[in-house]
Amino acid sequence: MASNKRKVKKAVNTAKRHPKLVIAIAVILLLVITVAVVLWFVKPDLYHKILGVGDHTFTEWEVTKEATCGDGLKKRECKFCGEPETQVIKGTGEHVFDENTGTCKVCGAGNTDVSVHFLELGNKYTGDCTLIKCGDTEVLIDAGSRQSSAATIKSYVDEYCTDGVLEYVIATHAHQDHIAGFVGNKSGNSQTGILYQYKVGTLIQFAGHKTESDIYNSYCKAVEYAKSQGTSVYTAKQCWYETDGAKKQYYLDEAENVSLNILYQKYYDEPTNDENDYSVCALLTQSTYGKTYNYLFTGDLEAKGESSLVDSNKLPEVELFKGGHHGSYTASTEKLLSVIKPKNVAVCCCCGTPEYNAAVGHEFPAQEFIDRVSVYTENIYCTTLITDYKADGAAAYTSMNGNIVFYTEKGELKLRCSNNTTILKDTEWFIANRKWKGV
Repeated sequence: MASNKRKVKKAVNTAKRHPKLVIAIAVILLLVITVAVVLWFVKPDLYHKILGVGDHTFTEWEVTKEATCGDGLKKRECKFCGEPETQVIKGTGEHVFDENTGTCKVCGAGNTDVSVHFLELGNKYTGDCTLIKCGDTEVLIDAGSRQSSAATIKSYVDEYCTDGVLEYVIATHAHQDHIAGFVGNKSGNSQTGILYQYKVGTLIQFAGHKTESDIYNSYCKAVEYAKSQGTSVYTAKQCWYETDGAKKQYYLDEAENVSLNILYQKYYDEPTNDENDYSVCALLTQSTYGKTYNYLFTGDLEAKGESSLVDSNKLPEVELFKGGHHGSYTASTEKLLSVIKPKNVAVCCCCGTPEYNAAVGHEFPAQEFIDRVSVYTENIYCTTLITDYKADGAAAYTSMNGNIVFYTEKGELKLRCSNNTTILKDTEWFIANRKWKGV
């Protein structure tokens, strides 16, 4: 304590002896403080740069990586200390394709070609079976028309499905001409049906039905067999609401250029007396070489179901439409066609068959169907032609276009058929039995 008192006393004495020095120091300190305060407000960057205090003052954002198929990136830095800041720009999901190579300039993803096959079914009966191939992924929509068709279908599918696996199968509704081939016939201790002959990854089926037919019950047994082999089985309703592991969108390739999308229509939720209106509806969407192609499949959906389909979904214009209900006058309504404006239509039917309706003009494909579709396209193709429905075996039918295949090659949609590529209106059958309305 005594020491501190002596120091204070000494300082006081020094100040008394040198008053000018004390004043000078005080003035200098005051000036320094004043300058420091002024600079804090006028040039805060000096403090930020030298002492690192205060907020950063950033430059404008500069995009260093555009957002396309993946996330982009933007960057800025502090004007004074150079501290950088980056921010992710959410990706658009769209690839940027090189016109020559067909690969994405950003991520290198390649385009995946797609082929859509409408099959003849080996008999005189009208039915549906469509194979979609995308790389090593196969999708089979329906398997008509009779149990004996299973062998015909398998023979065709085996040309494209070399690993014995159908990644996706869709059973649109419970009518024989759409599900019989899933069941097939008894062959020794096994069944020839598609659900018995292939390993199926995911099976998507109709959400409702009113039939209790023998073929429906046999189909249910085939589904149970597929389940026992590891198949995931969902209804279209589960897919739409994405419950129990089901999804409304399935990508068919690693680059996610091709998607199978389950669409909504009200008869997934509501009962109906028309089995056709339970049909599962699907949209295949393909991005290739900067183009987008849409392919629509509606099973045997009728007018009320098509109305709901239009009201419940934002449907695009389509490159390809599987003609509704085999070209019946009860389907492919103007409400649907006016939205999708199909460029190509494939009809799975036996032209001129009296199987479902023998009324003149109402045999598949019906005159009303022609009238409505012809407004949008003349590119209508049919699988089979009836020659004598009363005959047995091969004498009853022949190929119209045959197996109809639409496929992409370097971004262009092309067509090949096992018989010919003559459009419907130019065939002898059409000239003798139908009239062309056109645009």
